[in-house]
Amino acid sequence: MIDQVTVDKVLETANSQIVEVVSDYVTLRRRGINYLGNCPFHNEKTPSFTVSPHKGIFKCFGCGEGGNALNFVMKHDQLSFVDAIKFLGKKFNIEIEEEEYSPEQLKQKNERESMMVLSEFAGHFFSSNLTDSDEGKSVGLGYLRTRGFRDDIIEKFQLGYSPEQRDAFTNEAIKQGYKLEYLEKTGLTVVRDNYQADRFRGRVMFPIHSLAGKVIAFGGRILKNDKKTAKYLNSPESEIYHKSRVVYGIYHAKQEITRQDRCFLVEGYTDVLAFHQSGISNVVASSGTALTSDQIRLIARFTKNITIIYDGDPAGLKASLRGIDLVLAEGMNVKILLLPDGEDPDSFAKGRNEEQLLTYINAHEQDFIKFKTSLLLEEAQNDPIKKAQLIQDIVRSISIIPDSITRSVYVKECSTLLKVDEHILMQETGKLQRKKQEEDYRRNIPRAQQVASTAVEPQTAAAKSKDTAPNPLELEEREILRFLVKYGERPVNPDDEEPISVGQYILHELKQDDLLSVNPVYNKMMEAYDAGCANTQTPTLKFFVNNSDPELSRLASDLIGKEHDLSKIHQKFGVVTNAEELLPKLVPKIVMELKWKKVKTIIKEKRLLVQKYEVSGNSDAMMEEMKELITWQQVLAHISKELDGRTIV
Repeated sequence: MIDQVTVDKVLETANSQIVEVVSDYVTLRRRGINYLGNCPFHNEKTPSFTVSPHKGIFKCFGCGEGGNALNFVMKHDQLSFVDAIKFLGKKFNIEIEEEEYSPEQLKQKNERESMMVLSEFAGHFFSSNLTDSDEGKSVGLGYLRTRGFRDDIIEKFQLGYSPEQRDAFTNEAIKQGYKLEYLEKTGLTVVRDNYQADRFRGRVMFPIHSLAGKVIAFGGRILKNDKKTAKYLNSPESEIYHKSRVVYGIYHAKQEITRQDRCFLVEGYTDVLAFHQSGISNVVASSGTALTSDQIRLIARFTKNITIIYDGDPAGLKASLRGIDLVLAEGMNVKILLLPDGEDPDSFAKGRNEEQLLTYINAHEQDFIKFKTSLLLEEAQNDPIKKAQLIQDIVRSISIIPDSITRSVYVKECSTLLKVDEHILMQETGKLQRKKQEEDYRRNIPRAQQVASTAVEPQTAAAKSKDTAPNPLELEEREILRFLVKYGERPVNPDDEEPISVGQYILHELKQDDLLSVNPVYNKMMEAYDAGCANTQTPTLKFFVNNSDPELSRLASDLIGKEHDLSKIHQKFGVVTNAEELLPKLVPKIVMELKWKKVKTIIKEKRLLVQKYEVSGNSDAMMEEMKELITWQQVLAHISKELDGRTIV
C-alpha cells in the first residue's frame, strides 16, 4: 500500500507542474497566465482545453472535462489511482514508499495475483483451441462464422473454444504448474471428492475483461441442443470476479464512451460484438444478469448519458423498469430504445452500418417518461384506477432522481403527458423522498435514539447506549431550525432593496443542495415551514410550539428551551452578543458550517472506502472512490475559503 504522505507529495508536485504533465500529451500554447490546446478527450478544431498552472487544474470548456494532474493522467491513460501515482512519482523522481502488508493482506494479494495469472492462461488456452485445433475450428469457429462474426472481431474480444473432453483444460493447466486450488477458486474446474472436470467443456468462450483489460472470468455458450443444459454458463463469483460490478465490453468501450459522452447498454455478449462489427464501439452488456447499481456506477465513471436497447419482448420490458429506476437513482440521463418486433440488438446491428444504426437510434430513442407512460398506459387503457397506479409508478421513478432540477423537468413533462396538475405531482414526489429518508433513518439508527432525539440532546441519548450512532450534523441542524422558527420572518439582508427573510434564505440553501437530515422530525419541521410559506402564512414560533403535531411542538419547545446551550456554537464565529442583531452574519455562517461539516463527513467516509478497497485489491472501486474523494476535497476547499480560510484537516 502507498502511504498517504507519499500520495500527498506526488499530488502536490504534479499539480504544481501540471503544464509539464499535460504537455506530454497535448500541444499547449501560452495565453495570458494560462495555456490553451486541443482537448484530448473529444474531437475539436477550435481549442477549448485550458490548463491553469496557478490553480493546478485543467478544464475543457467544450466537453466539460476537468480536474488536477492526477485526474488527467488517470483519464487519458485509463490508469488506476495507484498506477497513476506510481507513474507521476517516476516522472518527478519521487520514491514511492509503500507500507508493508500484514500476513493476511499479503496472502490475499498473492491469491488474487495467482488467480489473475491463471485466468490469463485460460484465455490463451481457449483462444488457441478455437483457431488451432481441429475441433475448435470445425465446431467453435464454424459457429461464430455462421453467426456472421469477422476474424478481426473474434481476435479483438479474444473469443475461444473449450474442448468437449471432460478435463482437457484442467490437465493442461496442472501440467503447466497451476494449482488445482486456484482452478477451483476461479471456477474453471469443478472439483467434487476425487472428481474434477472442466466447467466450460464443449462451449464457445467469451472472456470477461476488467477495466484494465485483464481476463477475470468467462461466459460460455453451449453448441449442442440439450434442453437440460443451460445455453450460457458464466464463471462463479470469486476473489477477482464479482458479476454485479462488471459489465461486458467495458475495457473495449471505455475510450469511445468518454469521447462520445454516451453509452449504449445491451443484454448479451453477441449484441456487443455485433455493434462493434457495425462500427459502434461505445457499447457494453449486462451479460444477461439483472442490472445493478455497481454496474451503473462503473458506466457513470465515463459518461452520464446512457441509452438502453431492448427487444420487444413484453415480459422483458416489464422486468426492465427496475433497471431504469436504478439508472435514474445514480443521476444518469437515460433513454430507451425499443427495437422492432422479432429483432434483438445482435440481429438488428448486423443488417446495418454505423450511420444507419445511429440514424435509427437517434430517431427512435425515448426518455424514460415517454417510454414508461406508453408502456403502462397501454395496459391501463381507460381504467381510472389503473391510470392512478400508473401515475404513482412514474412519480416514484421521478422521486429517486437525485438532482432537483432534473426532477422538476420530468415532473413538468409528466404533467403534460398525463394531464395531471404539476403542483400535485411535485407534492407527491416530495412525500416519497421524505418517506425514503425516514425509512433509511429508522433502518440505520437504533430505536432508542429515535425516541430520545425528539426530546433530549443527542449527546444525552448517545450516552445511554454505546450502540447509538449520533448524527454528526446535529448541532448545526438544530441551530438552523432554531433560527427558522424564531427569526423566520426577519430579513437576512435588511439593507438590500429586495430583502430576503431568514426562512426563505434557509429553505433555498438547503433545497439547492438537497440537505435533508437523517432525523425525520427535523425534515418534518422544514416541510411544515415550507408548506406554510406556500400558503402565504409564514409559520411563527407560536405556530410550532402550539402545533397539534406533538413531535413538532416538542421539538420547537426543546429548541427554544435549550437556546442558551445551543447558542454556544456562536463562539466559533467570535460572536457572544445579541443573535437577533447579527442575523445577516449568523444565518449564512451557520448554513455554511452545516455544508462544511457535511462535506467533512463525506470525505471521512470516502477515505475509509479507499482503504477498504486497497486492502481487498479492488483497484477499480478504489479508483472510483479516490476520484470522488478528490472532488469532495475541492468542494471543502471552496467552502473553507467562504468560511474565512478555515484549516482543512
